[in-house]
Amino acid sequence: MAPRSVTSATISEDPLAYEDKHVHSVYEQIAPHFSSTRYKPWPVIAAFLSNIPPGWVGLDSGTGNGKYLPLPADNPSRVWTVGLDHSLNLLKIARNAGGVYREVVQGNVLDQPWRKASFDYAISIATIHHLATYERRKQAIQRLLLAVSPSHGRILIYVWAVEQDDLSKRQIPVVDDPHSVGQPGKDVFVPWVLSSSADSEKLQAEQVFNRYYHMFAKGELERLVSEAAKELGLHVGLKSESAGARRGIDFEQDGWERSNHYVELRCWAV
Repeated sequence: MAPRSVTSATISEDPLAYEDKHVHSVYEQIAPHFSSTRYKPWPVIAAFLSNIPPGWVGLDSGTGNGKYLPLPADNPSRVWTVGLDHSLNLLKIARNAGGVYREVVQGNVLDQPWRKASFDYAISIATIHHLATYERRKQAIQRLLLAVSPSHGRILIYVWAVEQDDLSKRQIPVVDDPHSVGQPGKDVFVPWVLSSSADSEKLQAEQVFNRYYHMFAKGELERLVSEAAKELGLHVGLKSESAGARRGIDFEQDGWERSNHYVELRCWAV
């Protein structure tokens, strides 16, 4: 079957209702099939979790089927990651990720169900791009910043990129120049095809579910993180260059991996 094209999307209603219709409802319906395709950790994320100090407690905000909850693979018991997701059907799968009972919580990534600075680290993988407005995406990053320790917290964020690699199954509508910093991202519907076989005739009946995504342009995630941090009164940059600021974040790394933009942040305080 040929890949289905991504189509442009327009947010024409209340963003929460829009996300309920075009994100949350979809994942509830496709959860088992979606989970069966999400099992291999991405290298940068696996490396990040492998470098977390023993004894730390973390948050996986938008955990999906929980594939990152058992990491690091060499000794998953040395760190403890709590999974948060809106989809109850995905959480039922995540609860037993890796064949071990996991701590998972149902909720929106914009919720604050825990005290500030409850976690040592946080990851948000392929989640923030499902939020339908700039302000809601920024707020989700602020929830991560508030969730981790202000003195040593570490955060890793992944979002889908306008710039897709050669292995991508997504055919993205043309933009002016996806490699150019300063270009806006793109609101799109990405189809998920769910097939069921008719036993008598072995015919494939397809259901197509369109999921909303904001696909990020180059540099957009870094700018969003910087603005989110500054609104919380955080300095963005090295502690040694903070000019007297008491708290801040530093970009440990940023990059592009397999059609995703990512940033790794480290919090600091004096």
